[in-house]
Amino acid sequence: MRIGDVAAATGLTTRAVRYYEEQGLLSPGRTPSGHRTYTSADIRRLRTVSELLQAGLTVSDVRSFAHVLDSAPLRDPSGAGEPDRCDVAEVAQHRLGELDQRIARLSSIRDGLASQLTNRFGDLFAPAPAPGPAPASAPVSRPGNCPAADGT
Repeated sequence: MRIGDVAAATGLTTRAVRYYEEQGLLSPGRTPSGHRTYTSADIRRLRTVSELLQAGLTVSDVRSFAHVLDSAPLRDPSGAGEPDRCDVAEVAQHRLGELDQRIARLSSIRDGLASQLTNRFGDLFAPAPAPGPAPASAPVSRPGNCPAADGT
């Protein structure tokens, strides 16, 4: 299978497929003339890599445990491959910890901003409502002469 077919099958671009190869996440075969050839196992690996990246891991994270991407399922009841599972767990816990720290920092910044706006502007400051359309029967009230975000 050629790179264009793999890109179509995985929803990636040909450039992304080449990039993942450059990063050591994929090792396609080669024809005698040097063209890349891909197997169904390569497609499975690329889908796994893509899902892990979309979930929030980095290329570096995935590269650190790329050696287990094609192995038996991680929940192997026999306990085989336990050291490999530790690699995955360590990377995942590190990334989750970093995300938790970022969330806490952003929540603190948001709370500080809301507090400052309330202290500074009092009744003029009304927190933004939750996303979603307002009920048709409820009038939209804005303090003072504040225009809506759409300019109305």
